Parts: sequence; C-alpha cells; structure tokens
Amino acid sequence: MPSRNHLDKIGRKKKKKWTEEAMERALVEVKSGRCTVRQAAKEFAVPKSSLGDRVSGRVTPGSRSGPAQLITSADEEMLVEFSLHMSKHGFPLTKQQLVSFASSIYKRQHRRVAFSKLGQTWWLNFRKRQENNISIQPADGVVRGRTPCVRKEAVDQFFHLLRAVMDPQGLRGKPHRIFNCNETGFQLGRKRLIGPKSASLGYKPTQGLRDHISVLACFSAAGEDMPPFIIYSKAYPGGVCYKTQGPPGALYGWSDSGCVNSDLFKKWFLKHFLAHAPRERPLLLIFDGHKSPVSLEVVEAARKEDVTLLCLPPHCSHILQPLDAGLFALLRQRFAALAGDGSASDTHFAVSKKEFSGVFKATYEVAKEEHGVRTVKEGFCKCGIYPLNHFAIEEGHIMPVHSMGPEAGPSLSTLTVGDNSVTETST
Repeated sequence: MPSRNHLDKIGRKKKKKWTEEAMERALVEVKSGRCTVRQAAKEFAVPKSSLGDRVSGRVTPGSRSGPAQLITSADEEMLVEFSLHMSKHGFPLTKQQLVSFASSIYKRQHRRVAFSKLGQTWWLNFRKRQENNISIQPADGVVRGRTPCVRKEAVDQFFHLLRAVMDPQGLRGKPHRIFNCNETGFQLGRKRLIGPKSASLGYKPTQGLRDHISVLACFSAAGEDMPPFIIYSKAYPGGVCYKTQGPPGALYGWSDSGCVNSDLFKKWFLKHFLAHAPRERPLLLIFDGHKSPVSLEVVEAARKEDVTLLCLPPHCSHILQPLDAGLFALLRQRFAALAGDGSASDTHFAVSKKEFSGVFKATYEVAKEEHGVRTVKEGFCKCGIYPLNHFAIEEGHIMPVHSMGPEAGPSLSTLTVGDNSVTETST
C-alpha cells in the first residue's frame, strides 16, 4: 500500500512543465507543415515524444496525462455531490463508505472486468484531485456508545435538519407522509433449568437455541404500519411454513448475524417500502443509518421517488427514535406473553426458529389495535418529531457542552466539502 509521502514524491518527479495551450499550438504548426515535430517541440517547450504521440493519433489531443482514472471525472463530481447530499441529511460519509460507493460506480462501468475494490491509492489520488475543495478538520471528542445523556449539539442539529426538511415540503400537517423505520431483535433459546446431573436422568438435556431474529418495522406518524421485514440468522427455517404462518405481506431475509445490513436495507427499501408507501409525495423516512449504511442505489432511488432520507444522530436513537419510545416495548411484552415466558425483560424466548413468524404474527396484531396505534403516535410526539417540538426532549437526557468527557478510541478527522463531511480514522 503506497504511503501519501511516496505518492507526493512521484507526483513531484512527473509534474508537467508544459501547458496544454503550448501543446495545441505546437500541434497546429506541425499539422500545417510549417515545422517538424522536433522544431515545434523545441520552439514551444513541449516534450517531442508527447507531441509525436498526438500527431500520430496514439494520444487524443487534450487528454489527461498519467494513469487512466478508474472512474470518470463526471462520476467523481457526482460522488462529491452525493456525499454533500448525504451530509446535509445527517449521513456524513466515512472514508470506507465513500470508497465503497466509488467501487460500486466502477463496477457498474466495468461489468466484464474482474472486480477489484478501489483501495488506498485511489483514495489518496481522489483527495489530491479534490484538494481545492476539501479541508481536514479534527472531529470533536465524543465518548462512543449509547449513554444516558446525549450531546445537545447533536439534538439541536437534528431538529434543525428536520425543520429544514418538513417546512419546505409542507409536512407539518401530514403525519401519514412521515415514517420511522427501526429494528428490534429477539434472541431465541430455551431457559436454563436447575436439576440433577444428566447421568442420573439417563439422557442428555437439549442444547439451548442461539438463533437471533430481527424485525424491521416501519410506521407513519399517523400510526399506519407497513408489513414487517423479518430477518433470520444464518439461513431461513426449513420449509415454507415461516412464510405462510407469518404476518400478511411480510418480507423475509437472512444475514449471518440476523440483523439488517446494507444489502438487506436496499432490498427492503426498493422492493418493500416503495411498494407500500403512499402515492402522495414527498415522503420523509427517519431511521438510524449508522447501523446499516445506505447504499448508492437506495439514495438514487429515494431522490427519484421524492423520498427524503433523514438519519438520526449517533447514540441518540434511544430518545429520538419514535418506535423505541413505546411500540417496541409493547411488542416484546405481547411476544413474551404469547411465547409463555411471562416477562418482556427476558433476553431469550422459548420459541423455535420455525415457530417465530407464527408467534410474531399474533404479536404484531397489537400494532393495529387502538392501543397500539395510540402508542405509535405517542412515540412520535414524545420524540418531538410529530408534532415538531424541539422542547419535547427531556432536559435530563441532554448533556451540557462543558460536561463532555474525553475522547475515546482512535482520533478522527473530518474532510469537508462545503457542508459535506467525510470521516477518516487517523493513522
């Protein structure tokens, strides 16, 4: 992996000492027959070999020197504009995310070429090409992890973004166009029982299950729901009963962890959310995008469909996420009662992977009942999202600026393009 200093040295050695205007004038003189290639190169102070390449047609006049760009200048400008759009809506891109998006663009342009992810060399060259627009700023020292109190600046910035989206689009009085999607998890496993040793029983006890299943739910501020997205760990259950017994219209997927990831979120948004969303536009979708970064395809589709994606600030979802504020606790309570566990505070539920969708179908019915709809609306109200109310957040959850602790973990730097930010871990 080349270092930044190494690339800078190479750039200094190969820096052009001639201009394109001089090369064009020399080319005109040669083609008119007034000078030979050698005479024109000497007169206009341009390399003879480069001029000869243009005269013979091996190099197109006006083409850039050096290695070919992996993505075109137009696509690179689009990438910068895309990161600007993301930053304005609460999704400041990390270096890894930006390189990943650039790799997606490259893959779409070179479908027949063996795909190789763009690496450190491309990133350093990208930064060099954008040095007139990009400045490096230190990130603020924020203690990582969810805390009882969150930064006041983060909450203020979120409500500023929310107001900047809702007011121009006229969403203040249209709760059916404001959506929140969020994920909740269920750990399946039989409870441990205290009993005599297995030798005296004559058989070995059944091993507890370790299956994790997540449910991605989406509700509007009016209390209206979309069918849930059920995500299994490692693989689907055997057979098709999990689909026939599950909630009507539900979407199913799986991942190694049993949690939503970027690919699953893309599947949900493109094939599920847009299919069930109201036809009225614009729409607003609020979610925690830091857990499952959105893909380039999702952002492109959202802009085409007039859906604004608004990301919750990191470590603030427990006070700004409407579904966290009430409905999920109600769902877990109902699920525990149906599973026979008796308590929603249990971390494991005595339900098998095949049985889950059927039990959750009965659980999810509470969301359509009057009590469930009211709970969803109260969640939006408690978080100050609808009706829009910055002061709905309790002051006890807000951390004053002067009480912020020291920075934890590696230091971060922020690359800023106007209002755009890209975070990069310092080495």
